[in-house]
Amino acid sequence: MKTDFLTWGLIGLLSLSNAVSAQEKGFESYTNYDFIPGDKVLFYEDFSQDNIGDFPALWAGNGSGEVKTVSIADGKWFHMNGEDAVYSYTRPIDLPANFIMEFDIIPDDEYAEGMILILYQETDHREFTEDLFPGERGLQITIGSEIWETKGYDVNQDAWLEGRGSKATVEKEKVNHVIIWLQGRRVRIYHKGEKSLDMATNIYAGTEFNRFMFSGWDRYSWPFISNIKFTTAAPDTRSKLVTEGKLITYGIYFDSGKDVVKPESYGTLNDIAKVLKENPDIRVMINGHTDSDGNDAMNLDLSKRRAASVKAFLVNEFGIDEGRMETDGKGETEPVENNGTPEGKAKNRRVEFVRL
Repeated sequence: MKTDFLTWGLIGLLSLSNAVSAQEKGFESYTNYDFIPGDKVLFYEDFSQDNIGDFPALWAGNGSGEVKTVSIADGKWFHMNGEDAVYSYTRPIDLPANFIMEFDIIPDDEYAEGMILILYQETDHREFTEDLFPGERGLQITIGSEIWETKGYDVNQDAWLEGRGSKATVEKEKVNHVIIWLQGRRVRIYHKGEKSLDMATNIYAGTEFNRFMFSGWDRYSWPFISNIKFTTAAPDTRSKLVTEGKLITYGIYFDSGKDVVKPESYGTLNDIAKVLKENPDIRVMINGHTDSDGNDAMNLDLSKRRAASVKAFLVNEFGIDEGRMETDGKGETEPVENNGTPEGKAKNRRVEFVRL
């Protein structure tokens, strides 16, 4: 890589004094952000169970690749660096008709046309395929540095259902958080506070997605990938909070080990704020939860600070009366899943709103 990621890490440290103003600008850019993730994690992969330098155990490919660390972000990252290679997750995932996929991507400095993400339906459940249009039906998404392109396909049809968008493409040598929302035949892509693409009929009717893969056909530059997550689509926030009295959300984002609410949380918190404004008699307890990684006491403190940050966000950004909200943190003491897997840990990292 021509530019050392350590250089970018140092630049980030030198910019720390501008963090508050940058965050405020970030919030402003997300004011029209309508993305809200669901309340169930269906799949999560962060390569935490794989050793540095190894090809990840649950993946297959026809090119080289290894798990690495980078200096500009925490955690482990899968660097798929084979020429003209294809990389498949080896297990099927039972996905509903309405779901969301999120992932982080760091393109290198030579990243140009972009790699292809393929979500598809396959009944044979092959662990690996080199097909450019695998399965019976699917959706190709080109993750470019200059343009987004989508192609819905059916192997029994002659034509693609195509989409194109040029807003908010991925940036080289930076962490990009990409969000893809599939709802029936509709495809929406979100990145950098914008809706980059919105196509109403981009998927062939009857497609039932259960696999995904990354393809590098005709591409000689590969990015780093991590934090791949599938969730259900947006929950009925009003019903969950008003009627059921409890809302679990995975749509409030923090950097690892930090308590600052990230701008990508705007859509979720805006939706919660609307419910609180429509029901002025409701009071809530905001509880932060973590996974079991790290020190118990530190996790407890972090969860409390995150809950307090969420309350402050609702007060400062949306004008919710602070007297209507209490905060607490449970740390790792109330897991909803086993912390022994990446998916279990992802389900345990959450914020809950409980009606008082």
